[in-house]
Amino acid sequence: MSRLLITIAGHEFEVELIASPDSDGFIGVRVNGELLRIALPLERTLDTIEWAIVESHPYVLRIDHDLRWIESAYGRHRLQIRDLDVAVVRPASGDGRVKAPIPGLIARVLVEVGQRVAAGQPILILEAMKMQNELVAPRDGQVTTVNIRPGQSVLLNELLVEIG
Repeated sequence: MSRLLITIAGHEFEVELIASPDSDGFIGVRVNGELLRIALPLERTLDTIEWAIVESHPYVLRIDHDLRWIESAYGRHRLQIRDLDVAVVRPASGDGRVKAPIPGLIARVLVEVGQRVAAGQPILILEAMKMQNELVAPRDGQVTTVNIRPGQSVLLNELLVEIG
């Protein structure tokens, strides 16, 4: 599960992904404690999202690729996203955390907790936009955390694996 604090135009929303897409393409999301069903176009990149459905209400929107703003019929609003599951800010280098570089679906997990890995070794396959992306270990070490499983949908910057 991923917990985020999303601030849109100064208004804070605690968001938690609680379910993978169902057969209709909706995911379960808890926003400030309220359970919602949301559908997004999974085959698009963030800067080209053109619609979203929240419960049964459709919205036309655009989200900046760098997640700095969101735009809808109500205008463009400043956007800030903070991962509540990560207690520290990512250091500039030497970090053993592997986060999702794009939203997608975990196709394969190639490591398990306790396994030793070498820098550059493939650790998982992330499928996005009909392409399989091989993510590799950022450094030598031992896998301390695996937060994902095959078939799981992940969000941009979601923590996938940690190497200590």
